[in-house]
Amino acid sequence: MLDAPTSTPKAPYAVRTTRGRLHAEPEDTSRTPWQRDRDRIIHSRAFRRLQYKTQVFVFHEGDHFRTRLTHSIEVAQIARSLARRLRLDEDLAEALALAHDLGHPPFGHAGEEALDGLMRSHGGFDHNAQSLKHVTQLERRYAGFDGLNLSWETLEGLAKHNGPVRRPAPYLARYNAVQDLELGTHASAEAQVAALADDIAYNNHDLEDGLRAGLFTVEEVAAMALPRQALAEARAAHPDLPADRAAPEMVRRVIAAMIRDVAEETERRLAALSPANVEAIRAAPQPVVAFGAAMRGANAEMREFLFERMYRHFRVNRASQKSKRVVQILFQLLHGGPQMLPDEWRARAGEAGSPQAAETVGDYIAGMTDRYALEEYRRLTDPHVGG
Repeated sequence: MLDAPTSTPKAPYAVRTTRGRLHAEPEDTSRTPWQRDRDRIIHSRAFRRLQYKTQVFVFHEGDHFRTRLTHSIEVAQIARSLARRLRLDEDLAEALALAHDLGHPPFGHAGEEALDGLMRSHGGFDHNAQSLKHVTQLERRYAGFDGLNLSWETLEGLAKHNGPVRRPAPYLARYNAVQDLELGTHASAEAQVAALADDIAYNNHDLEDGLRAGLFTVEEVAAMALPRQALAEARAAHPDLPADRAAPEMVRRVIAAMIRDVAEETERRLAALSPANVEAIRAAPQPVVAFGAAMRGANAEMREFLFERMYRHFRVNRASQKSKRVVQILFQLLHGGPQMLPDEWRARAGEAGSPQAAETVGDYIAGMTDRYALEEYRRLTDPHVGG
């Protein structure tokens, strides 16, 4: 067990030591294991590609909409804030927040739904398992190993930040046989913080992007209780609040309210559990990091609003259907003709139509940005475009 040096006093239930890495490496005397993990994630190719991966709006629809990259940075900021208040390891929470979307394919949830359907007979597609695959196999930067060789705690958090995994995706099951991530238990409080930070950022920033896109108005959003209170506070503080600043003022207050609620509810749960160490967090009967009951209801109301008014909006639906079609055609062409894959992928794919080809093509497509997927689609379908 390696002690992780820190200048910030941690709670007893925080992650304090690492179980190490699958491939033994000398520890860095100037960085904790989780600072090192964070740095490796930031320098990875998969992280850079998030810049051109859809959150909701495809990249060419505007420069000011969120991408997977900006979303991940925003999640990391919220995660660090929560981890600091709860006296957890901020660097581990940040590393998990930055890595949690590495496995997302192009075109957001539309791309994932398409890829999952295409790979159903081969075990399906799960972006959480794909994130783990990126950091344990697909990244190829180091001479001594594939992947990033992250610490056990970071891999554990990637695998089960949403709770115990009862039915692991195929790759997660295979990897777990090599390095046991204890899939039947909860993850650390740091991983749970990253998961709640994702929920907070996702809902609020989709609201702001939907407002920017003109899918609904501030007053329509303020029909919900929590945004209504936040907007009233903003207008009370700024009686002459300009219309173009009402949305960000409202959203930032909702985010602050959610962070406070998670911190307070988590402190209540920790007081009741009185965990002596991180193992008590993992063995707990329920997550320790959570919204309170009233905020869970408010968050569910926001999520339902977004499903009805944004994710099912005809403009988003049209883009989603076109995106799914791109993924479907790419998969069908490359699975049936792996000889069209770039050299490094073709060598892995094996025979056309085989399970090995399906997994390889799934990995290839999952790593694409929106922009690259559209370019590859044109290369494979338009006879006037060169290969």
